[in-house]
Amino acid sequence: MKPNRHETERQQARAENALFRAVVSLRDVDECRKFFKDLCTPAELQALVDRWHVVELLEQGLPYRRIHDLTGVSVTTIGRVARFLSDGFGGYRAVIDRTASDHVKSH
Repeated sequence: MKPNRHETERQQARAENALFRAVVSLRDVDECRKFFKDLCTPAELQALVDRWHVVELLEQGLPYRRIHDLTGVSVTTIGRVARFLSDGFGGYRAVIDRTASDHVKSH
């Protein structure tokens, strides 16, 4: 959270929930792409894309240095992604599990 925000935790939670409801209302990849391109700066969107790519490469068992060489993502960020992949909130795992069958179908 930004240091000078005057929102209560409850107000912040409501704002966060509104964002997440907006995301789950998206119907397809095209709508999702348009929403995120409107929502994020190009650098923010690239950071999200890079992190998701790191997740995919970690799932393939690639070492951090190889992932860095392939993506340009810092080893620190790769480590952070790996930590959340194994000990986070389960979000990465939920999406990996739900999209695994899509990934198999497209290859």
